[in-house]
Amino acid sequence: MSHDLDAALAGISGILVTPYDDTGAIAPAKLAPILDRALAAGVHMPVVNGNTGEFYALTTNEACTMVQEVAAMVAGRAPLLAGVGRALPDACTLARASAEAGASALMIHQPPDPFVSPRGTVDYVRNVIDASGGLPAMLYLRNDAIGTNAISDLCALPGVKGVKWATPNPMRLADAIAACDPAITWVAGLAEVWAPALYAVGARGFTSGLINIWPQRSVAIHAALAAGDYSTANQLIAGMRAFEDIRAEELNGTNVTGVKAALLAQGHECGPARPPSAWPLTQSQQQRLTTFLLDNQLI
Repeated sequence: MSHDLDAALAGISGILVTPYDDTGAIAPAKLAPILDRALAAGVHMPVVNGNTGEFYALTTNEACTMVQEVAAMVAGRAPLLAGVGRALPDACTLARASAEAGASALMIHQPPDPFVSPRGTVDYVRNVIDASGGLPAMLYLRNDAIGTNAISDLCALPGVKGVKWATPNPMRLADAIAACDPAITWVAGLAEVWAPALYAVGARGFTSGLINIWPQRSVAIHAALAAGDYSTANQLIAGMRAFEDIRAEELNGTNVTGVKAALLAQGHECGPARPPSAWPLTQSQQQRLTTFLLDNQLI
């Protein structure tokens, strides 16, 4: 089935968790009801091997299995965005596996190597896209210190269709948008809480981990922002802010922890977050999470 990738990028990129079984091995089948709920609610594009999917805690073989299994679960109901990254050979292996699995596009994680050069990053992205056979790509930008010129060079690469802007710098985002091809879709990469501020300077669509537990709220926020109704969007965001606040604690080390703890409370056992993420939530965090879930009738 053909999908409008530009429209999907401007929608909700729902970052799926990676479930584990009792032995700690990946258990992708456990995602089926979570994915089905998200798609039924109207989430535009599921994402496998994202950071809420513990990408950096997975082996390359595990990540390849996850994209194969999730693509089969999606079964053409929506475009699938597949995260790739780490060492260039691993990123290329995963890019090929993602293309073979039927992913619609790649989400290329920004290289975390301590010696990253702007021009080296351009070579990295070009090689990854080539390895996939030319799949469209969304760049995942967590560090904008590379500068507007380097961002422009990256966006000029053939196949780059979007940028997941995951830094809290709206004015730098505005500069980047002005410097790049108008056809690039700039996605608010800091989830619902930051979406209004980034929308105000030109971002469209947002990433979300909330979709694992409350996709209806994410879809309502997106609809409000798409209509330019910032008042309603902010009210809806205020109602889910407690969840995001828990996820942001411990240097964001409870990002996945909060989602998996909430899923467990809903009856979806997805295993713990792997170290170095925090697990489990502290007593205070768990109490606040339980209050949030009860107040919003999510359990």
